[in-house]
Amino acid sequence: MHSNLHSRLSRFYFIYYFFVGAFVPYWGLYLKAEQFSPADIGILMSLFQISRIFAPNFWGWLADHTGKRAQWIKLTAFLGLCGFTAVFWAHGFYWLFFVMAALSLFTSSTLPLAESLTLAHLANTSGHYSRIRMWGSLGFIVASVVLGFLIDFSGIKSLLWFLLIVQMSLFILSYTLPDPKVVAHEHDHYSIWQVIKQPNVIVLLVGCALMVTAHGVLYNFYSIYLSDHGYSKGLIGLLWAVGVICEIGIFIGMPKIMAQYSLKTILLVSLALAVLRFSMIGFAVDNLLLLIFAQTLHAATFGSFHAASVEVISQFFSGRHQARGQAIYNSVAYGIGGTIGGVAGGYALQYLGGQQTFMLAAIFPFLGFLVIGLGLKLTKRPQETKGMFG
Repeated sequence: MHSNLHSRLSRFYFIYYFFVGAFVPYWGLYLKAEQFSPADIGILMSLFQISRIFAPNFWGWLADHTGKRAQWIKLTAFLGLCGFTAVFWAHGFYWLFFVMAALSLFTSSTLPLAESLTLAHLANTSGHYSRIRMWGSLGFIVASVVLGFLIDFSGIKSLLWFLLIVQMSLFILSYTLPDPKVVAHEHDHYSIWQVIKQPNVIVLLVGCALMVTAHGVLYNFYSIYLSDHGYSKGLIGLLWAVGVICEIGIFIGMPKIMAQYSLKTILLVSLALAVLRFSMIGFAVDNLLLLIFAQTLHAATFGSFHAASVEVISQFFSGRHQARGQAIYNSVAYGIGGTIGGVAGGYALQYLGGQQTFMLAAIFPFLGFLVIGLGLKLTKRPQETKGMFG
């Protein structure tokens, strides 16, 4: 892959996930400082997942229809920046609900568009998705660690200015992304619904949604849960970073793992380890060593699971359906799954407490294990396809 294109895409992923690394661990703590209840926080945080059900499909359709992915990334990045500036004036549940709903419509669409643009470039080159996506993980680590100590030092309000600067950087970087040439594919004559109706596609999407439901609880409430148990913001940031460091390790190793094991095996092992991880977060919150171990399992519960899922989705949705395929995966897994986990997690936290909430979250990857184990039939092994990880 051309090194200049590789570095432009890597920079964009770094800054996008820099925003995620600042937002996911600390936005719930900002809302808590604004005196919102866990149930209200669950609803507000889940606006980002709810918007992922609809918005990426609209932008994905536009990208596939016009063939101009880069221009829609610029527009969503610009509207995301405008939406975020309004947060400074939004106080009270309904104002913040309105502003976060508007903001989420655009920020939730930027990544699926960037993913489809990256995958389209990789189809024409010899690049590896994992080596680009790894820079996103690095961005998350730097943001979560730096911001944890910054908030301990200067207070939670500094989060708003930090996020504003990152949004501005993302908008500027969107102008460095070139449009790819979309290669015609043998299945281009199929309608998108013919692809979605395949039993394998349905099983994969349901399994992914169940995995992400548990992560919806994690992303919305892990920091609040740890803060309630006496952990400092700096230590919370470090625990988030542990998970993402392990995620980077798995991204680096994915080409070898995928050459060795079937995609179904990778998905099943990841789901089994998720059951262990969420159970441990529930029963071992006061044991720092076990919490660290649970965070290392992020390599499997997000890293290898996401890598294998994206690979399978790219086999089912190719050619002119690529942007919408990634959008549908994002909508069902992260939109529907994340919303269920985020909203239900808020009520569970309020009425059952944190430990029971995380132990209940472990049920969802267990169900996902059953769905994918019994229902997914893959004929191709990854090395028989032009995979983006290998």
